[in-house]
Amino acid sequence: MPEVTEDALLGGRVTLLQPGRGHRAGTDAVLLAASAPVSPGDVVIDVGAATGAVGLMVAARERGIDLVFVERDPDLADLCRRNCSLNGVDGRVAVADVLDKSSRHAAGLRPESADCVLTNPPFLEEGQARLSPDRGRAAAHALPPGGLEAWLRACTGLLKPKGSLVLIHRADRVPECLSSLGNGMGGVALRFIHPAADQPAIRFLLSARKGSRAPLTILPPLVLNSPDGRFTPEAEALHRGDAMLQ
Repeated sequence: MPEVTEDALLGGRVTLLQPGRGHRAGTDAVLLAASAPVSPGDVVIDVGAATGAVGLMVAARERGIDLVFVERDPDLADLCRRNCSLNGVDGRVAVADVLDKSSRHAAGLRPESADCVLTNPPFLEEGQARLSPDRGRAAAHALPPGGLEAWLRACTGLLKPKGSLVLIHRADRVPECLSSLGNGMGGVALRFIHPAADQPAIRFLLSARKGSRAPLTILPPLVLNSPDGRFTPEAEALHRGDAMLQ
């Protein structure tokens, strides 16, 4: 395991141990957690959890959930367990490859068991772009060819009827994410994330409900930075844990 840092999220409400190099939790994790529609008693699965940032931030807001973290890297899964202990969260960490049905089964991930699935899928597929030379960052950012559809179908398969999927991804992957959801998902809502008001979107948040027939909705955009380079008031409130995205 490389050097591990101890970082604070949501203004110190969450303590996170994570590798000093490679893929590290940041704004994407904050926005995904802030978009989670959870209630007490819900089963919430964080797929591709890494060190657990998203699920831990959700738990900081709603302590009455049954939280499951899914991570294929044993070292990251071990840090996730440590983070659960540090934050007083009674979460289960499942070491599993979400793309492999037998791996999901062996880890106890049952179909139609979750009220909410949260995920930040790897952004690229092998052959689409030059990957980082850092092994951890490359593994977090790349899927095998066709992997995005398989990843999202696995996530939706974990949902109960009327359960919610929430994901964050690169803005240029909207068509692939929409086409990968499958016919069983509806009530899709998209929110685009812009680094500044005069710049194109770099990310989007997508939510959908299993079995819903509601039409697609485009929500108001989120602008992260003011002209002076600082967070906008809304982005600052989200990073402090004082606001949610509805």
